[in-house]
Amino acid sequence: MKNSTQQQLIDLIDKYAIATQEELCRRLREEGFNVTQATVSRDIRTLKVYKKAGAHGGQCYAVDKESGNGLDEKYLRVLRDGFVSMDMAQNILVIKTVSGMAMAVAAAVDALKFKEIVGTIAGDDTIMMAVRTVDDTRAVMKKISNLITG
Repeated sequence: MKNSTQQQLIDLIDKYAIATQEELCRRLREEGFNVTQATVSRDIRTLKVYKKAGAHGGQCYAVDKESGNGLDEKYLRVLRDGFVSMDMAQNILVIKTVSGMAMAVAAAVDALKFKEIVGTIAGDDTIMMAVRTVDDTRAVMKKISNLITG
């Protein structure tokens, strides 16, 4: 990710149904980022953010996951090809991989730059990730599952 403002912008779009640039600016300011509407507009273009149909009618922003989060097709392919299973123990996420693929899969997950993940250790076929909270661990598992299933 180019900068933390862009990462926060993505996080906010993923978390809330944001319909306008003004609302996005306000939420970023509430998070402590000093942004202007022009900066947010430029970040929206850079990150390939687009509008989609919202859950309650109207439209809201969404992030182009293929190009907006920095995970290129090679990393996605490695993640899908190497992944076997995952489980959690409190705030530790354990991912099992094909033998010899743990480091590559860990690099692919690290490229996602999930704010919930504190650190990653990879062996031959097992990855251990320290995640901030139990709820965050569940959220990361869901995000990874969504990427794998496409």
